[in-house]
Parts: sequence; structure tokens; C-alpha cells
Amino acid sequence: MIRPGSPRSDSGHRSRGEGQPRPGHGARQPTAAERVRTLVESNASAALTIPGAELGHSVPESRAVSPAGDVLLLVPADSPAARATPFALDDDVTAVMEITDVAPVSVPHRIRGRGWVAGWLTAVPESERCASVRLLAERHPAGPVPGPAWTLLCLEIGEAYTDDLWGAAHVEPDEFTAATADPLAPHEAELLQHLAAAHGEQLRSLCALLGDRGAACDARQGVTPLALDRHGLRIRFSTGTACFDARFDFPAPVSDVADLRHAMRQLFEAAATS
Repeated sequence: MIRPGSPRSDSGHRSRGEGQPRPGHGARQPTAAERVRTLVESNASAALTIPGAELGHSVPESRAVSPAGDVLLLVPADSPAARATPFALDDDVTAVMEITDVAPVSVPHRIRGRGWVAGWLTAVPESERCASVRLLAERHPAGPVPGPAWTLLCLEIGEAYTDDLWGAAHVEPDEFTAATADPLAPHEAELLQHLAAAHGEQLRSLCALLGDRGAACDARQGVTPLALDRHGLRIRFSTGTACFDARFDFPAPVSDVADLRHAMRQLFEAAATS
């Protein structure tokens, strides 16, 4: 259905089509299911298509994951997906949602990855509508309120796939349902932008933790915080012609922004004493 505490210096291999360096061996990392779940629950741009139908794609205004692992989607009432579901017989409308993850900071090769979830699309039953509306409001308090201009849909996951900074992997529906989104994901864009704007010299100081590869971090090298999750920070070092990533693991997974501040302080202190 679908087509698609110690630093770790990433290899020079490139991601298909995007030029992304891949991670090195041994880095602590979120599972593929956690990465897909994080993308689905994020504000990253998404397009919903119905394979085989000449309807074009729909752009969900907001989305959330139900306790059963289904993806709730709020789409315009005149969108192709909303027009197709009233004619569904049971679960015969298959759909694929593609989510594109773009770094919130200016960096070479800005697309960090893509995720796909595919399954069966239906309108949310009236008996479940109130609970679904509440869940969307919790996830997106500033989002539109479901009404005549909007249609609330449910995508039951049949399979999922990711191709991102960590690599490519399939995800089974039960894995997706059991996974949780990264706790830093709602704050990642703001945190990365703050690090890039206010902590450039401290980020560059982390070169001291890279051993022999630290010599590549000279004053001409661009230093950009590229990605952040509960396990660590990824930085992209770049010149006009080449780049490499370095992954800096936290001593232990963080659970919130307060934990993150402590973990970042430990990284910077370790670099200063190296």
C-alpha cells in the first residue's frame, strides 16, 4: 500500500534523495514506531491521498491519535477525502498520509525525513464524535473547531513506514499503537531555534567531544542544531561543499524541558573540560 552522554559522529552515507548523513553505530535512538508516532502527532505538513482515485490530495488541518491507535483527521468539508468517505461501504476506502519533516532551522538538506501511514478511512461515528473533538482540542488548542466547514475522519492504521535521519523502517499497527510520541517534540522547533540563535559558540565547543573528527570543526564550519529528542542532540557541521552530522547522547533520556536543560548543561561542561 505504501511506497515510499557520549557523542556519536555520524557516517558520511547519504539518505535516499535527500542528502542526509546517516547515524553511526551504537547511538541511542527512538524506535521506528516512536518516530512515526511523533511525526503523526506533530505539526509537520501532511497530505492525505486515496490511491487509484483521481481526487487529488487533502491537507488535514489538525490530527491526533486515539487511544485505540487510530489517526483522527480534521479536513475541509469540500476536500477530496471528505467527499469520498460518505460513499464508503464499511472500510473500503483506503488512504495514505505522507508527512514531511522539515528542520525548523536553516540548514543544508533541510528535509529531515518522511513518514507514511496507510489504512482505511471512514467518517468518525456520531457516538465517538464528542470524544474525538475533545482529543483534537487537547492536541491543538488553537486549531479550528469542527463545524459545517470541517469533516472529522478516522484513519485506521494498516501499516506505516519511515525514512528519516535514522534510516528506513516499516512499522506494524500494534507497534504504532503502543508507541508514544517524543516528549520534546512539541517544543523542538522553539528549542532548536533558540540554540541556533543564542548558543552558537557553546554548540561549536562540542567539537572537543568528537576526538579525531573534532579537527574538522574550524571557524569556517557552519554549526546548526538539527534535531532534538529525549535521547540526544544532533548537530550538522557544514561548509559550502560538504557536511557531516554528530550525535551527542544525553547521559540518560530526558522527560521534559527541565531535564533537557540539565542534560545540555552537562554536555557543555564536558566539552569545556575536555
